Amino acid sequence: MKVLVTEPLAEEGLALLREEAEVDVRLGLDAERLAEIIGDYDALVVRSATRVTASVIEAAQRLKVIGRAGAGVDNIDLAAATRRGILVVNAPGSNSIAVAEHTLALMLALARRIPQADAELRAGRWEKRRLAGVELRGKTLGIIGLGRVGTAVARRAAGLEMRIIAYDPFVAVDRAARLGVRLVSLEELLRTADFVSIHAPLTDLTRGMIGARELALMKPTAYLINCARGGIVDEEALARALAEGRLAGAALDVFAREPPFGSPLLTSEKVILTPHLGGSTQEAQRNVAVDVAQQVLAVLKGELPRYPVNAPALPPEELAELGPYIDLAERLGRFYAQLAGNNLVGVELIYAGEVAEHDTSLLKAAALVGLLSPISEEPVNLVNAELVAKGRGLIVEEHKSPAAEHFTGLISLRLSTTAGERLVSGTVMRGEPHIVRIDDFWFDFVAAGILLVSEHIEGPGILGRVGTLLGEAGVNISFVQTGRKGRGKRGVMVLGLDDPVTPQLLAKIMALPSIRAARVVKL
Repeated sequence: MKVLVTEPLAEEGLALLREEAEVDVRLGLDAERLAEIIGDYDALVVRSATRVTASVIEAAQRLKVIGRAGAGVDNIDLAAATRRGILVVNAPGSNSIAVAEHTLALMLALARRIPQADAELRAGRWEKRRLAGVELRGKTLGIIGLGRVGTAVARRAAGLEMRIIAYDPFVAVDRAARLGVRLVSLEELLRTADFVSIHAPLTDLTRGMIGARELALMKPTAYLINCARGGIVDEEALARALAEGRLAGAALDVFAREPPFGSPLLTSEKVILTPHLGGSTQEAQRNVAVDVAQQVLAVLKGELPRYPVNAPALPPEELAELGPYIDLAERLGRFYAQLAGNNLVGVELIYAGEVAEHDTSLLKAAALVGLLSPISEEPVNLVNAELVAKGRGLIVEEHKSPAAEHFTGLISLRLSTTAGERLVSGTVMRGEPHIVRIDDFWFDFVAAGILLVSEHIEGPGILGRVGTLLGEAGVNISFVQTGRKGRGKRGVMVLGLDDPVTPQLLAKIMALPSIRAARVVKL
């Protein structure tokens, strides 16, 4: 077995690989040169700098596994790897403690103004009174994202006697309670917390999550910390809030563009900035190296790795039978994930008709992939979906019915939340996934593209007012479907759109009379 390592890897990881394989360390390879030599190797180990493109993968005739020493895999063409049957593995939890400790370090530095005090003393000034800070004990910490890192931060903050609240719609209330954490809405968290710490992945749902509107909800005495991903916080809006005295301070380890030279945050005395050091400890680097080395060797020996990023391809005969329904199940999960407004307690999958005749384990996994991928800080796939759900305290059940009235096959996703139950159902027609039910309302639309889903009180002019706002913004409507129970009662409206909806436009729609909720769903 031959393994190629293209970036620096801790010696402990290299030693493990060398025990069972021939290892070549060749640093600084560009994609062209990598493509020239990759055909000689069974495994490839990279960090974030090596670009593993489709052309590299096409040239990798022997390659069985790509190991990413770290969490993010945006430098690897996952689709190309999956098509070739090459497994991609990573090490998402190996630096969780390092990131959590860095978060606490920044929080303490903000509270006690340590960087400013150091600078003042070095400049020959003894400014004890002006640099007085605040204590963490008794303060409220708001954690956005209660995954691995968020959980580690919560446990450590509890030792500092902080009150801890969190926003994560996909964590069970009981699990949070066991951590001593109270789950709240994002708005309540921002209004209440003295310190807000972000620990969410960067996805379409979280990009720009903390913008001008959200910053305006925070107390002027509050502090914001981001050790998660750049792009979640609108950095220009943050700089304005700090300059105008609407926020006490901020600490950032990650940025939308790295390095962030030219950012207005660089000139603010209220900001502590570090160059993406969250996972940069000696221990974390060793953990990452050992973790990815163990997984690469496991795959080469035909064993299952701990953190597979992509799932192995299905056998052709199974794909022909279940492939369209697997796609449907994932889209149903992804549809609800983008509508979520309350914390999940349980998930029930109901299969009816022809789909109930098969082994549905892949369908359950696909639904969980769709449900959890948009909000999980670690990759979720058909292999690890149930483990991720279990780790979040979700109860997952399945039920089968031989008959599906009006449909050949039907999959329903019933979700128990802290506010009650939600239901979304779908089927496959002409090879395409269709959503046919949302709660008590029946529809029929293809589960694809950009959708605007609104809940409202039925009355005249609602569709017209929404359509006018969309038209004025240059957004074209491709279809409209409505579900209603009668005038003055709750209704649901689904609009297919050809153009994206900005947060500002969505806010205008939500401000319309009779509109109770509106979300943009991308499938």
